[in-house]
Amino acid sequence: MSRIQFKVTHQDQHSHARRASFQLPHGQLQTPMFMPVGTYGTVKALTPRDLHESQAQIILGNTFHLWLRPGLDVIQKFGGLHRFMAWDLPILTDSGGFQVFSLGALRKITEEGVTFASPVNGDRLFMSPEVSMEIQAVLNSDIAMQFDECTPYETNGVLTDEKTVRASLELSLRWGERSIRRYRELNQTNSLFGIVQGGMFENLRSYSLEKIAEQGFDGIAIGGLSVGEPKPDFERILKFIGPKLPPHQPRYLMGVGTPEDLVFSVGQGIDMFDCVMPTRNARNGWLFTRYGDLKLRNASYKNDERPLDPSCHCYCCKNFSRAYLHHLQKVNEILGAQLNTIHNIHYYLNLMSEIRIFLENDNFQGFVKEFEKNRQIGPQEEVSLNSSSTKT
Repeated sequence: MSRIQFKVTHQDQHSHARRASFQLPHGQLQTPMFMPVGTYGTVKALTPRDLHESQAQIILGNTFHLWLRPGLDVIQKFGGLHRFMAWDLPILTDSGGFQVFSLGALRKITEEGVTFASPVNGDRLFMSPEVSMEIQAVLNSDIAMQFDECTPYETNGVLTDEKTVRASLELSLRWGERSIRRYRELNQTNSLFGIVQGGMFENLRSYSLEKIAEQGFDGIAIGGLSVGEPKPDFERILKFIGPKLPPHQPRYLMGVGTPEDLVFSVGQGIDMFDCVMPTRNARNGWLFTRYGDLKLRNASYKNDERPLDPSCHCYCCKNFSRAYLHHLQKVNEILGAQLNTIHNIHYYLNLMSEIRIFLENDNFQGFVKEFEKNRQIGPQEEVSLNSSSTKT
């Protein structure tokens, strides 16, 4: 029986978009929502206070990296990741599967698990479904993820074939069963999500979902997208599998994506998102705004007195000009990375807040039209704010 009491409160009549809520040990979540990524126990450049001010509901930690540093002995002394990083709202932890996948030639996959060389000091390490569950139990994350194998879109420029993808997802299904078994043995009261794989093959996605739905997870994620595939393939697979996920459980699309990706995916019934894009791009001077993307290194911003986004109410936009942020970016000042990150995270969280409001008002299609129109304007243009726009 699911540990999550998931309630859909609004369903769009013209798409699969929906508004929902569910309770976790450290707080209630309102969906659709975006989860800032805090790989090492910190959302880069932000304090928990910054995250609270941006109205973040939940953040991510990473099982693999926290296992390596600072190590479970340290986190165990604090009773879990929440107290260790002074964050009092929910946390979701990735199982470590994607990070192991990313090691490439440094890892060896068998039925039992994955043997690999530590990227920190070269030590020989072993990760399995059982080990991943044990680590996540110590982290005490509100939502843990099953250990799975992430199938690459292509290898050495060659599309991963159906036979290879099927073998990989079969392994992930067996690892899913072992993940559930070990999680229950540990008497965990937190939630555990399964992950649908299947690459670019609709039949394999359906098969993976059918089997995972039988395994008894508390929610289901879609993995293996945004791993290098062309945008048409991403949209094709998501349009196919997103609406098929169980309607009575949270639906999580892992590692996605641009603002346009999020809006498209909400329309396919997705509830939860995470991505490093807003924080990584912020540090590189790439800012997301209601009126398109702004690249701070552009010389045209050297004397620009306007805020990044005239419709934004984040600390950065209320206090600083594009000219100042351009200066900080050019001289590589830490404050620039912090202010940029505050803005980008606020933009993503506010985007999801607006979607929720429009869903409550049965006007998601109106939101999509306004979103697409505004994003085409471009941040170089002076904008007269539309008084009908929802701003939070």
